[in-house]
Amino acid sequence: MARTSQHLLALRRRAVRMVAEVWPDYDPEWAAMKAVAQRLGIDTTETLRKWVRQDEIDAGTRPGTTTEESAQVKAMKKEVAELKRANEILKAAASFFAAELDRPHTRS
Repeated sequence: MARTSQHLLALRRRAVRMVAEVWPDYDPEWAAMKAVAQRLGIDTTETLRKWVRQDEIDAGTRPGTTTEESAQVKAMKKEVAELKRANEILKAAASFFAAELDRPHTRS
């Protein structure tokens, strides 16, 4: 997930809370989401549906990868990429210095 502003996080929390509050008043859950999305000016109902589903996953009521787990995986992937780059640099340096040691040296 891209870096999210505090304003958007507040909107997400409010929208998810509103869906939970108005859901009993609507027959399908989608209708409740659509009404809340329109009321809050959220571009698409699908966006709100994803927010609600992710909130359910984070709360443990739905299976899936939590927001925290996703952030951990992202951080680990970044760290692995950095370590691979550092390893390649070290390999290249080792090869360079090994070649220097193998080269015959002449004395002046």
